[in-house]
Amino acid sequence: MNKTIRHAAVFALLLVLALLARATWVQFHDAKAIADEKLNRRKAIAQYSAPLGDIVVGGKAVTGSKRTKSGDLAYQRTYKDGPLYAAVTGYTSPVYGVTQLEGVYQDVLDGSDTRLKSPMDVLTNKRADPGDVVTTIDPAVQKAGFAALGDKKGAAVAIDPKTGRILGMVSTPSYDPSRISGTGGGDAWKQLTEGDEDKPMVNRAMRQPLPPGSTFKLVVAAAALEDGLYDSVDERTDSPDPWTLPGTRTSIPNEIRSAPCENASLRTALQWSCNNVFTKLAVDLGQDKVRAQAEKFGFNADKLDVPVRAWTSVYPKDMDKASTGLTGIGQFDVTATPLQIAMVSAAIANGGELKSPHMVDKVTDAGGDVLQSYDGDDGAERVMSESTAEQLQSAMRTVVEKGTATSARMDGATVGAKTGTAQHGENNSKTPYAWFTSYAKGGDGKEVAVAVIVESSKAARSEVSGNGLAGPVAKAMMRAALR
Repeated sequence: MNKTIRHAAVFALLLVLALLARATWVQFHDAKAIADEKLNRRKAIAQYSAPLGDIVVGGKAVTGSKRTKSGDLAYQRTYKDGPLYAAVTGYTSPVYGVTQLEGVYQDVLDGSDTRLKSPMDVLTNKRADPGDVVTTIDPAVQKAGFAALGDKKGAAVAIDPKTGRILGMVSTPSYDPSRISGTGGGDAWKQLTEGDEDKPMVNRAMRQPLPPGSTFKLVVAAAALEDGLYDSVDERTDSPDPWTLPGTRTSIPNEIRSAPCENASLRTALQWSCNNVFTKLAVDLGQDKVRAQAEKFGFNADKLDVPVRAWTSVYPKDMDKASTGLTGIGQFDVTATPLQIAMVSAAIANGGELKSPHMVDKVTDAGGDVLQSYDGDDGAERVMSESTAEQLQSAMRTVVEKGTATSARMDGATVGAKTGTAQHGENNSKTPYAWFTSYAKGGDGKEVAVAVIVESSKAARSEVSGNGLAGPVAKAMMRAALR
């Protein structure tokens, strides 16, 4: 054979072998990655080739699927009362992806989860019938919170302290996921993500931490009692009024100038929300002790999955004494989500034990058999002694009975609360945030803990208060939970 032909033949053979090797590598090594590639149209076609499973609230599906009239996708996701439940469900879209429970349980809802497959499905590689996600959300609590927030910008979370079940999660303004669940919706997507400065797609209940203001005083009070700095909520503190932050000339004012805040007990200081008491208390304890107590409640956690990942609430590090003092009233660099503040009240209401918050009860297959269930006993932690919790419960009741949280009073229920306002903008130039956190216990053993933030409303700046703006929202959700 001619030498040149022989070299060409060997080279051609090597090319064929390289092609076979590459094809084998792609087939057996890269196949899954290619199949899972979000730009792979075949994945979307398969995902929407049949109706999706549902997210269930109060025994009824709040999601659905409808047959499309054109295009290569057979079905499109639909939502019942979309704006009401958007903070829970999130959305699923072949164009814009998935969020919230739709994202966490995507494989269950589209039938690709291996736990759904029967032996025959495994043999034939057939996609299984989709499963459902059953939530802990109480529709009455959800509707009460959504209606009470109305056109305000804010959020609210309600938790059962005894189990950690999230009974309500509301974020306003909201949006209808149906607007972006199809292959179109470009104008709606642009308006929601770019054209609306209120950012309706942000889940403010668990993914937008803001300064918690005076609601954080509950954390500082818990730290003081646990540390033994004070033995009782009724023991007088060493708290001059006015009190000046260490190393500064800044005097800490109290919102209610006539309040009896000088050397006030923790009960009186919570009742009147005395800033001088809690700024000095934070300095006396030191940042490490306050941080340790905050972290027991969940601040600075690496992750908090409910099962959707919540944003981390933060208690800062490496501060001087003046900054530490400001953290005592929930300012400086302290931030918290309504979910986190609801966890504080839930732990206090539950005798000092914090149950792991969760908004999914169980995941089932198409036949209703349980694939996965969630128990509030999982991840339960004692964050303070029972004695400390009982004293704080009592002090919070005083705040409702004759303090700054009178809007939470309810006949037939034991209610405790703490109000808060937090500075907003440079030198507090913008309207302050209004906070309210509370717990309620009914005569039949039902319990609920709530946290509410109102970021903005139509109220004048002088009318902004936790009691006036956020308190009625908390009361509506507590009443619905105990009913």
